[in-house]
Amino acid sequence: MRIIRSAAAIAGVLVCLGPASAGAASHRDERVYRAAEAHRADELALLEQIVNVDSGTGDVAGGEKVAGILGERMRALGAEVHTEAAEIPDLPPSLVGVWHGTGKARILVIAHLDTVFGPGTAAQRPFGIEGNRAHGPGVGDEKAGVVNAITSLAVLHDLKFADYSTLTLLIDDSEERGSPGSTALITALAKQNQVELNMEPGDPPDALTVWRKGSNNIHVEVSGRAAHAGMAPQDGRNAAAELLHQLGEVQNAFPHSGDGITVNLTLLRAGERTNIIPDHAEAVLNVRFRRPGDFDTVFARIETAAKSVEVPDTRVTVTHGIGYPPLAENGGIDALASRAQRIYRELGKTLTLSGNGGASESALAMRAGTPALDGLGLVGGDFHTDHEWIDLDSLLPRLYLMSRLLMDISASPPAATH
Repeated sequence: MRIIRSAAAIAGVLVCLGPASAGAASHRDERVYRAAEAHRADELALLEQIVNVDSGTGDVAGGEKVAGILGERMRALGAEVHTEAAEIPDLPPSLVGVWHGTGKARILVIAHLDTVFGPGTAAQRPFGIEGNRAHGPGVGDEKAGVVNAITSLAVLHDLKFADYSTLTLLIDDSEERGSPGSTALITALAKQNQVELNMEPGDPPDALTVWRKGSNNIHVEVSGRAAHAGMAPQDGRNAAAELLHQLGEVQNAFPHSGDGITVNLTLLRAGERTNIIPDHAEAVLNVRFRRPGDFDTVFARIETAAKSVEVPDTRVTVTHGIGYPPLAENGGIDALASRAQRIYRELGKTLTLSGNGGASESALAMRAGTPALDGLGLVGGDFHTDHEWIDLDSLLPRLYLMSRLLMDISASPPAATH
């Protein structure tokens, strides 16, 4: 199929893209719908612009460039905009915009600009449209969510809606690594607000996310002894061989897929030369879990296995990073989801509820005591791959949903829990 890349051609395509049931809807808010419709082409043009800038986690220059583009848009919509330095080295700052209104609600919206793709990816496969899908590095996870948040604020701006106390948009710098650059910031902002709305993509065919697994990484490192692989291999202590032994113990101990605990090998490194017995080897195991105690169970099992080595005189060290806790469905999340479903019915559409193994900042907000609703970006799939996509048929409905949800929460915010 023909791939469309120019902004002008994209704008033309948008004329045909709208919810099939919109004409049949009789209870939608026409002012909001028309304002959202008017911003549809601008939203896609902004998405093209930022998808075509590499901003993989740790790409400071790319992250700052995307943040500059977005910060300019936010200021034009009346926000007070500032950056917050990353909480660990080698990450770009987070971007924070605050809108002050005349009402009582305090709403936090979180999106992230970092992707899993390295420098040069956008040049190799830039933003493009194929049929009713848009492609590009990070197009769904989650640059479409970032743009949907900002465009919904443009809709409110056009309608001169300010019936909230504060509306804060945090654009995170390091979500793909578990937000190590912004964990304290997310927690502090969550405690200052009554609700958190997260712009992760929606699951197909059209769902919000009401539960998520937690995520953390376990690092297994083996120290051995180097030796000439041909002349004196017996003098070496092969760290790679011992690492394979350790991974073999893990491989059959935990499932690799499913709704419960999963443990998957994601990184493996050993050796520097083909003729040297490697003296160091390391692996990273990505762990996903539904209950906080599940991770402790996995870590303890791997620590115990590390005490038994197969290659004499090697040493195994097991550590873990700082990740996301799980997001567990509860009454606060259910109440927000019910609001969103009611709003979607205004379009004559059904919004389902789902959960998945992809972690997000919502779990940090919920841990801070702030009700969170996730999956408010565009519908998409195949994230973290070279064929990631978003469904352009979801653009207008999701923009209407986000705009109306902000207005609805402003009129009747959840009761404060902290």
